[in-house]
Amino acid sequence: MTETIRIEPLTRDAFAPFGDVLDASGDPDRIINQGLCGRYHDRARMDFGPGGRAGISIFKAEARALPYQLDMVERHPDGSQAFVPMSMDPFLVIVAPDDGGVPGRPRAFVTAAGQGINLLRNTWHGVLTPLAAPGIFAVIDRIGGTPNLEEYWLTTPITVAPNP
Repeated sequence: MTETIRIEPLTRDAFAPFGDVLDASGDPDRIINQGLCGRYHDRARMDFGPGGRAGISIFKAEARALPYQLDMVERHPDGSQAFVPMSMDPFLVIVAPDDGGVPGRPRAFVTAAGQGINLLRNTWHGVLTPLAAPGIFAVIDRIGGTPNLEEYWLTTPITVAPNP
């Protein structure tokens, strides 16, 4: 029997064990640029590990439909990874706690328009899953000469479904 997990809205508190929510909610931390720009300062715990540096790449991922079949998660042991959508479309974020070196029970979140995320270093997560085209993201992550990817294939896929 296939397990089903329900999608939750993305909130700072619910997502905190896995990473950071990137958005412009609340009042800005400071006003800059001759009073015409609000700065939401230092919103992500970026970590690029030894021997790495920050890099910005552009990803273009195919849009996916719900319900979604989750069959693999991955993690990056040497660096955090931030996803900033280049459109105002929501996307699906799947994360799982570590359970002795393997992923525990996954959780699924859906972003609101204008939200991005930063996954903490070594956080199990699903692949980039836009829910609408064009699926273009700026991705800030570790660039380095050592491998920074571990995949885990689920023995039984999990269905990710919207809340009724």
